[in-house]
Amino acid sequence: MKNANVSLSFKPLVNLFRRFHMTFFIVILAGGLAYAVMLFTTILNESSVDTTYTSPIEAGSIDQATLDRIKALHTSDETVPTPTNPSGRINPFSE
Repeated sequence: MKNANVSLSFKPLVNLFRRFHMTFFIVILAGGLAYAVMLFTTILNESSVDTTYTSPIEAGSIDQATLDRIKALHTSDETVPTPTNPSGRINPFSE
């Protein structure tokens, strides 16, 4: 008798799920995707630069040749000089 009462009490819920199972699935899927997009957007919008960060590399641990090569690099606001081909070679991409 007890099993009959339990099955009767869940019958409307089971019928509702049988009828709208695809709708429930789509709503849950869309909600999960919306949550993932909002979470990803929040992660990307947070500042990635930590002002309290200190580098584990000591200032004297890089040799002078490496420091000179780093200083020779150009910044993004400078114009880059046009590359020159070695003598005796042609550029196959130029017309």
